[in-house]
Amino acid sequence: MPISSSLPYLLRATRGEVLDRPPVWMMRQAGRYMKSYRQLRDRYPSFRERSETVDLAVEISLQPFHAFHPDGVILFSDILTPLPGLGIDFDIIENRGPLITPPIRSQSQINALRPLDPEASLPFIRDILQTLRREVGDQAAVLGFVGAPWTLAAYAIEGKGSKDYQIIKSMAFSEPSLLHDFLGKLADSIAIYVRYQIDSGAQVVQMFDSWAGQLSPQDYATFALPYQQRVVKQVKSTHPHTPLILYINGSAGILEYMAQSGVDMVSVDWTVDMAIARQRLGSTVGVQGNIDPCVLFGSQAFIRDRIIDTIRKAGNQGHILNLGHGILPGTPEENAAYFFAVAKEIPAVLV
Repeated sequence: MPISSSLPYLLRATRGEVLDRPPVWMMRQAGRYMKSYRQLRDRYPSFRERSETVDLAVEISLQPFHAFHPDGVILFSDILTPLPGLGIDFDIIENRGPLITPPIRSQSQINALRPLDPEASLPFIRDILQTLRREVGDQAAVLGFVGAPWTLAAYAIEGKGSKDYQIIKSMAFSEPSLLHDFLGKLADSIAIYVRYQIDSGAQVVQMFDSWAGQLSPQDYATFALPYQQRVVKQVKSTHPHTPLILYINGSAGILEYMAQSGVDMVSVDWTVDMAIARQRLGSTVGVQGNIDPCVLFGSQAFIRDRIIDTIRKAGNQGHILNLGHGILPGTPEENAAYFFAVAKEIPAVLV
């Protein structure tokens, strides 16, 4: 791969270039662990107001960029954001999570869903991403993100977060045609949404199938993987050079399936050793992660050791340093700052 030093550093990693250090960002890097975010949240308590008002979302997205200078700046939003455009309204309650009323559980509800028209229902996403690109320039890559079909279906069918996903799994096992119909409609809309984010300025898009790790490998191959592939195929048909990343929480048992999704990189949680993840995913798929977010509650020496261990195992090609899940509320800000500083100081070729 030819060297392209003018590209943001994170994009060079997605292209498979050999780099002196891995690029670094954190999932949920704009959020509750930052004092500046909590102060803004106190003034604007509605999550949807914060994420759907251009000036607020831009300010929040840039808070960690100004504080820590990560290699990636991710859109401040939520995976449920496109659902109202399909006819599924939602709210997010602080400390409780998303609520969808009424939940989607019948064929008539699925038949009534609208095709997604992001220009009509999500114009703020375009404005946020365009502004972030102008503000960030080439200093970092701007990331968009979406939810994957299974996870969006899980929220819509359960009506909220769940510990056992009994309702959607009952539908999967007793009314599979109903669920497949819903998953297909979601996949087509998500593909439209990914392309809209790219056209609006996103240079990388991460797809979160957060709850697909709750599926057995057999059920993942039936209800999650085909719809991830459907999204990726549609996006790559029009935007073949935009890197796509897939993240699943609790994915140790399904890594090989994730590699079949068609994405460019797989974001690995902390339940699998990075060296083993590399072996299982194969040489053609890049990796991101996989440091336990609770590591950031340890001493700085401990944080440094874990960063070095991850870089050693991941190597100096096709790796983005990140946490294995979102940074946790209550994480000391000085430890987040140390994480970024160490990541940028340690050349992968020297550790």
